[in-house]
Amino acid sequence: MDLNALPLGRHVDYPSHYDPALLCPIPRALGRDAIGLGGGALPFIGHDRWHAYELSWLDARGKPRVATATLAVPADSPNLVESKSLKLYLNSFNATRVESDAELLSRIAADVSAAAGAPVQVALGLPVIDEGDEASAESIDGLDVAIDRYGPPDATLLAAQADDVVEETLSSALLKSNCPVTGQPDWARVVIAYRGPRIDRASLLRYLVSFRDHAEFHEQCVERIFADLVAVARPERLSVEARYTRRGGLDINPWRATPGHPLPVAGRDLRQ
Repeated sequence: MDLNALPLGRHVDYPSHYDPALLCPIPRALGRDAIGLGGGALPFIGHDRWHAYELSWLDARGKPRVATATLAVPADSPNLVESKSLKLYLNSFNATRVESDAELLSRIAADVSAAAGAPVQVALGLPVIDEGDEASAESIDGLDVAIDRYGPPDATLLAAQADDVVEETLSSALLKSNCPVTGQPDWARVVIAYRGPRIDRASLLRYLVSFRDHAEFHEQCVERIFADLVAVARPERLSVEARYTRRGGLDINPWRATPGHPLPVAGRDLRQ
């Protein structure tokens, strides 16, 4: 796929009517092949939870409505949905009359599901701003470490103690990567919950910072982190969630975990 052919990074006329063809699916296999996850059963479960802050449409009498929405794309869908195309698609409702909230949600679910290649859940409203996991997770950002590697991501930086099995949740707000087309920065807080050999925290921080100059989609970054941690630490259980900050009225929260891991509590960070 030629990423330069996508609307991302180019001037695009503002949509004046409802148009599901604006959605751009991108095969997940493109990113998974690069990290050795192609061609077999996925080693994780998960979803990509989108928060849409700028949703508007016209009711049956032409009066504008505004709302927010949450969309959940399953991680085992064949495609991810490119973010600017999702923004343009949602904006295409701005001058469109819709009979009811139920019809709006049905249309969005059907269109995004068709693009993703799997059923997508859609609901009006957003999760509450929830700092609960921040209280239970230990931030590693205060570690006094020297860092001089900012890309590409380097799994050799990771280390774990095989003889010291722990269960803990760590977090870092220092994850940054770049859009693979425009080069614009993407910022996130990542939460890593695991049971297994103790992951060396300084090595983990250096590893996460090594994404800083790396160009990759949000979903692919999280899958790379998951795959690298599995390869190095071999945990019994692992959950990786990244809460990316908003761009263009959307934020995305990819989550990947070992099968059987409970869903993370849906929430938003203060930065979102």
